[in-house]
Amino acid sequence: MSAVLSAVHDARSVPLNVSLDIRPFEGPLGAEVIGLDLARPLSRRALLRLHAAHLEHHVLVFRDQRITPQQQVAFSRLFGPLQIHVLRNFQLAGVPEVLVVSNIIEDGKPIGLGDAGHFWHSDLSYKEKPSLGSLLHAQELPAEGGDTLFANVHLAYDTLPEALKNAIRHARAEHSYLKQYAELQRRSPWRPHLTQAQIDEVKPVVHPVVRTHPETGRQALFVSEHFTTRIIGLPRDESDALLKELFAHSVKPQHIYRHRWQPHDMVFWDNRSLMHLAAGCPPDQRRKLYRTTIEGDVPY
Repeated sequence: MSAVLSAVHDARSVPLNVSLDIRPFEGPLGAEVIGLDLARPLSRRALLRLHAAHLEHHVLVFRDQRITPQQQVAFSRLFGPLQIHVLRNFQLAGVPEVLVVSNIIEDGKPIGLGDAGHFWHSDLSYKEKPSLGSLLHAQELPAEGGDTLFANVHLAYDTLPEALKNAIRHARAEHSYLKQYAELQRRSPWRPHLTQAQIDEVKPVVHPVVRTHPETGRQALFVSEHFTTRIIGLPRDESDALLKELFAHSVKPQHIYRHRWQPHDMVFWDNRSLMHLAAGCPPDQRRKLYRTTIEGDVPY
């Protein structure tokens, strides 16, 4: 039984009193969910509609959600078990499932991961079971900047030239959390030195370059500039050239939705269908969000 179906089974006693509307955005992905308060229990009908909309639109935006971190965790768990980020120093106190994403420094120390999303990526692709989806809840937003970009990697695959599709159809690639880590350490105060135990926790893994979505059957490119290091079996120069071509194709403007955050937004995206990027904001403006991450399946 899937996590969503299990949650529906457990929610049979919840009255069907939620009237919600799914409003797709213009463009290649995304929809806004109207009429839902995530602080209240979900009905079976609402949960099934959300699940179907998530698969169809890949990003769901819930506006003005006045929820606690514990409520965010509870909602996230309706879709599967949660994954804990390797940088445990940025866990929210008392709620280890929540990763604090923030550029704020207090008493000389960062309170969260301030450079999260600096490179295009799919969350936790460096794990044996990468993320199914992630949820980000706005706590403090800058007056300018701070947008998040999402790229539809189903469309990216669909629009590849046939010769390139054939070249990568059965290819496999290595993903490593450490690929850009030293570069990020040089740029910012947010990347601590990793212990050997942390390094062992994020050993490189190999996944298909073209993965099949386990629920919809759609194919998608599954490589990113942040975590993908090489194509298995190719000479380094050929691997680098091919990855560079795939990266550039994935993030063409016609594949992208740009999310401009509003106070208390909750954004829920499918890491099997998308990559994302943080656009950045001025360093003197505070930004803080809470992230939960749902475990997915072994890609195939």
